[in-house]
Amino acid sequence: MDVSSDQIADPTLAEMGKNLKEAMKMLEDSQRTEEENGKKLSGDIPGPLQGRIQNIGEQGHIALLGHSLGAYISTLDKERLRKLTTRIFSDTTLWLCRIFRYENGCAYFHEDEREGLAKICRLAIHSRYEDFVVDGFNVLYNKKPVIYLSAAARPGLAQYLCNQLGLPFPCLSRVPCNTMFGSQHQMDIALLEKLIKDDIERGKLPLLLVANAGTAAVGHTDKIGRLKELCEQYGIWLHVEGVNLATLALGYVSSSVLAATKCDSMTLTPGPWLGLPAVPAVTLYKHDDPALTLVAGLTSNKPADKLRALPLWLSLQYLGLDGIVERIKHACQLSQRLQESLKKVNHIKILVEDELSSPVVVFRFFQELPGSDPALKAVPAPNMAPSTVGREGHSCDALNRWLGEELKQLVPVSGLTVMDLEAEGVCVRFSPLMTAAVLGTRGEDVDQLVACIEGKLPVMTCTLQLREEFKQEVTRTAGVLHVDDPNWPGIGVVRYEHANDDKNSLKLDPEGEKIHAGLLKKLNELESDLTFKMGPEYKSMKSCIYIGMASDEVDVSELVETIAVTAREIEENSRLLENMTEVVRKGIQEAQVQLQKANEERLLEEGVLRQIPVVGSVLNWFSPVQPSQKGRTFNLTAGSLESTEHTYVYKVQDTGVTPPQTPTGSRTKLRLPGQKPFKKSLRGSDALSETSSVSHTEDLEKMEHLSSGQEQEALEANSPEPQPGAPAPQEAEQTGTFQNIAQGPEDDRPQVEEPENLR
Repeated sequence: MDVSSDQIADPTLAEMGKNLKEAMKMLEDSQRTEEENGKKLSGDIPGPLQGRIQNIGEQGHIALLGHSLGAYISTLDKERLRKLTTRIFSDTTLWLCRIFRYENGCAYFHEDEREGLAKICRLAIHSRYEDFVVDGFNVLYNKKPVIYLSAAARPGLAQYLCNQLGLPFPCLSRVPCNTMFGSQHQMDIALLEKLIKDDIERGKLPLLLVANAGTAAVGHTDKIGRLKELCEQYGIWLHVEGVNLATLALGYVSSSVLAATKCDSMTLTPGPWLGLPAVPAVTLYKHDDPALTLVAGLTSNKPADKLRALPLWLSLQYLGLDGIVERIKHACQLSQRLQESLKKVNHIKILVEDELSSPVVVFRFFQELPGSDPALKAVPAPNMAPSTVGREGHSCDALNRWLGEELKQLVPVSGLTVMDLEAEGVCVRFSPLMTAAVLGTRGEDVDQLVACIEGKLPVMTCTLQLREEFKQEVTRTAGVLHVDDPNWPGIGVVRYEHANDDKNSLKLDPEGEKIHAGLLKKLNELESDLTFKMGPEYKSMKSCIYIGMASDEVDVSELVETIAVTAREIEENSRLLENMTEVVRKGIQEAQVQLQKANEERLLEEGVLRQIPVVGSVLNWFSPVQPSQKGRTFNLTAGSLESTEHTYVYKVQDTGVTPPQTPTGSRTKLRLPGQKPFKKSLRGSDALSETSSVSHTEDLEKMEHLSSGQEQEALEANSPEPQPGAPAPQEAEQTGTFQNIAQGPEDDRPQVEEPENLR
């Protein structure tokens, strides 16, 4: 397909080819210089585009050069411009028809992929309604046209056609897909024929049918051969679009895609297929009346409209037939490579229509339910409740969404897409025909993608197994509430219910947000393998703690108990801090009142004469007054005032009321050195060696024996029942006090000896 300047009869084309060769030589020299200097092509571009231009390669530069060259050509005189644009337009149309096996076709180049279909609909209307140019909408009103679209068509296509054609929505008929036999993404031909017959009986005119050679979601192809027979029977225009049309350039083509060469029109997108930026889409069609095509807008006499084909004309010559076939073949081989690799991976379901030639691979993670046949790939068991199946489906959807996002970050050149299908749920799509040429995807990238999938599977299976256990444990634990969030891929979501929590209200809860923020901080300080987040990000619900994925066995009971105990502790501490200001203020007021009363009592005891300056000094000299050191101390724990007499007499500060103990779990787990929180005990594990398991078991038994002994001693010490022969606590305290008072004159430092069992 390479065209040299000496083969072109038109001197203008020869001159353009010469200038193009010089431009390519300058471009190659500049690229070679930049590679030697170690600079990127986009590094010299100032402003926000600096460092953001994608490396598009030489073929991309050729396509971009076509736009600049088109502006240059538009300055020629009209006659030379007409000849040049006609030659470029006819050559590009001929090459595309030969490459994609569409004989005797015409071409329409457009920027929007949907624009060609809108023009084809106009052509069909003008062909079937002869008086449409004169009478306009009145002709359509008497016999309404019907355009048939598959339920698997690209989103928004029906609304776009109605807006462009000025037709009401009832003029578009949605054809359901197969439900019993065949692919669930293929058009149901029996239902289509029934719809056509019903529309004819109602006085409507079946106008056009849009078939898919590779649906936008999963890349399945309709039975185009059978659809073509149906359209010929009822006089309907058949239009085909889809990514699988690219395989028409290969030597081997499936029969369903090959039938598209007999349709009335098709839309091609060579830009993504070949990695060409800013290249227009092409609609190939067959029609014998040039006047109608001109009225429909498919042809134009303006040279500027024909110059749209120039970037594609240059790119096709640069790549050649071998280069075009090689790029499309490489994309199909990448799909086959991924498909063959995923067949060997457990818990991965592949949604492929034709295993031999499908260029699109759609897969998803699934978990085999109890009582299901593994060959049926996660078909629910009949005895399972619908709610259980629904929860499993939602859980798998969240995990598949997480898997797709992780794979997109780990292997960005794969061009993966996460999508939500109506029947299958959330899936991951690999379509190299649309991305490989642009991103430069290679076979090694596919192998890396499979390795990443295998690395993520243990995390997802472990997390899915722990979800139900986590929900049951939260239900059994007081003070916490399980929150169902189908979009969260982790173990689960939990919310702590504090004392002032209104369960029936969805309003913002500042106290709850404060407790959950402190709880999140405490959980992250534990340095466990689990990740904790606080949500949701939207403020229409109360705050919760979101627990992330689990890679190993997790002790769910310890996890839930730790969350409940820690949240309760934070609530009590926050409540103490909030009440402390009020307690201190009241305590100060009470202390002032008591001190004022004590002052008045002292004045009454000493008398009025002692308050006179001179007389008081004389009386105090003859009869000194024994000063009594009385004061007040404020106990923050008890929130009460106490006398300081005990402190001055016994030189010991009274502790007052014992503060409440920090709440701890009743099943506190003992961990070995180096063992992270929330890990299940290693006792009984088969993964350990004989000596290590014995030593670890002995360590755990010793630690448990020690802890049980300490708890027993603490219970005996705090027991209210006195031992036989021992004095009662009050009597012992009084005896010790009397002994200290009696020993006071002998020793200036009175000793306070309490019974041993009271310490």
